[in-house]
Amino acid sequence: MSQLHLVSALFAAAITLSACDRPTVVAVPPAPSPSPAVVAVPVPGPAGPQGSTGSTGMTGSPGAPGSGTTIVVTPPASAPAN
Repeated sequence: MSQLHLVSALFAAAITLSACDRPTVVAVPPAPSPSPAVVAVPVPGPAGPQGSTGSTGMTGSPGAPGSGTTIVVTPPASAPAN
């Protein structure tokens, strides 16, 4: 009698689990167009004339020589790029 209950329970479980299966849906992408579109890319023309040289800016007068010790502070080194 207990085997009948076990077989019945297994059969009911199999039927119940198979009812939960959903059908597989496969989405097919559309077919590509027969030929790619041709796009005209503009090409740069010839170079123009050379421009004139700019004027030099004002220069200041030199400073007086120092009488003490010169200390140069450099910025910290940057971290290496990974």
